[in-house]
Amino acid sequence: MKFIKNVIGPELLTFEKKFAESVKSQTMLLDRIMKYIIKRKGKQMRPMFVFLSAKLQGEINESTYRAAALVELLHTATLVHDDVVDESLERRGFFSINAIWKNKIAVLVGDYLLSKGLLLSTSHDDFEHLRLLSEAVKQMSEGELLQIEKSRTLNLKEDIYFEIIRNKTASLLSSACAVGAYSTSKDPHITNRMKMFGEKVGIAFQIKDDLFDYGKEDIGKPTGNDIKEKKLTLPLIFTLNKVNAAKRRSLIYIIKNQNRDPEKVKQVIDTVLEAGGIAYATVMMNQYRDEAMEILYEFPDGEVRKALEDLVRYTTDRKY
Repeated sequence: MKFIKNVIGPELLTFEKKFAESVKSQTMLLDRIMKYIIKRKGKQMRPMFVFLSAKLQGEINESTYRAAALVELLHTATLVHDDVVDESLERRGFFSINAIWKNKIAVLVGDYLLSKGLLLSTSHDDFEHLRLLSEAVKQMSEGELLQIEKSRTLNLKEDIYFEIIRNKTASLLSSACAVGAYSTSKDPHITNRMKMFGEKVGIAFQIKDDLFDYGKEDIGKPTGNDIKEKKLTLPLIFTLNKVNAAKRRSLIYIIKNQNRDPEKVKQVIDTVLEAGGIAYATVMMNQYRDEAMEILYEFPDGEVRKALEDLVRYTTDRKY
């Protein structure tokens, strides 16, 4: 990450100031919540993808900064709304907005962030930015609803899984790369290639998240959180489709009815490991990563492309 920040460090610092300015409000409560959000922001991977995708095509400009702000506004809005839907009281190790200010305020904060994104784009005629990101928000909603629908029956085929994560996770990263590229190139072909690049990175990113549920890094043991939440991830889908009918019924019963029992969850995790679910998911993750690299290598070599390559590898090699 150090090399990446060397390449776009000044731009990220400028962006932080511009983003903080873009979410200011005259309403005291809202302004206080915005400051709370800014202080607890994540790794800012999506803005990094925006700036690097832009810099790969030309010089970063004000349109690029607005594109990055739009991505971050929409991403933050969806996280705030997700915490309400999931009844989550924590976000990145801190109290979520709904935990401190309750659901009604959290929903309104999410709406405020969405509206700020819309106004930022329309007031500067960034209609292509808005089109690309609006499509992503639509896909994210569709992906979430499809996941809810399929999790009720626990009958999820691999192609449906990829449709869910393509919409739910990869669409925003895909659009981040697309708006970044468009902000400096204004070239539809380049924009589409970077959109596809971002989609493949996003899918690899989500599979890596799936694998964390079975890994032992940092915390010393698998978490099993996805199993507790009845989420069908790629390692588990592979396992359910590989084991015999009796074992499959047993696993599904545990996930549906005994997902809070640590011993039962461990049984599921052990079965996934034995069946090769982790190995299979790792192969698929690396395949999508490599496909993203193939698209990236269509563009001229240099420090920006190298930084993007490092960022892609970070998504699959990260420890958390």
